[in-house]
Amino acid sequence: MIRVLLVDDQPLLRSGFRALLDLEDDIEVVAEAGDGLEGLALTREHLPDIVLIDIRMPVVDGIEATRRIAAEPTLAGVHVVILTNYGFDEYVFNALRAGAAGFLVKDILPEDLLHAVRVAARGDALLAPSITRRLINRYVAQPPPTGVGTGLEELTNREREAVALVAQGLCNDQIADRMVISPLTAKTHINRAMTKLHARDRAQLVVLAYESGLVAPRNR
Repeated sequence: MIRVLLVDDQPLLRSGFRALLDLEDDIEVVAEAGDGLEGLALTREHLPDIVLIDIRMPVVDGIEATRRIAAEPTLAGVHVVILTNYGFDEYVFNALRAGAAGFLVKDILPEDLLHAVRVAARGDALLAPSITRRLINRYVAQPPPTGVGTGLEELTNREREAVALVAQGLCNDQIADRMVISPLTAKTHINRAMTKLHARDRAQLVVLAYESGLVAPRNR
């Protein structure tokens, strides 16, 4: 059973998402919150698999709530998915930096929402290749300086290659084709890289790959 926590300051939107999710045999909405601070408390209480959280909320916004969730070792199994009305606004990449597994636009089709919840619960890539590329072009091309070490020196050459391909927006099957290996081996390389880099998910691998200079943004 996939346990979901909904965090949004719009009760009507929460009700709509809850009605949709609760119809599924393998998904359960365990709680709802109207702001990020309440969402953080309920995350600690219920330990959901997925937190669907809005960016713009009172008290504590979605980015700060995501950052706090990602910083707590006891919440390492929680995957945060950002909800936004704005698609590719300036907050999206900041949310990924904070530790979000990905993001969804609020007018998403019902079937796509259900698919996204299941994908995120598996720990797989939630961002579609086209979305990843648009994020890269829009935000990663001008990342703020961090000066933080990435740990890339801990990766094998094949793991570095796999991470670079993830950052290009490729799925496991495409990475396997490029590296001439099986999809299972590609996934193994990616999972090992995530462990070594302390990345919560593939979305953070994209951030690390570009901030470290492993992959350079294309000039537009």
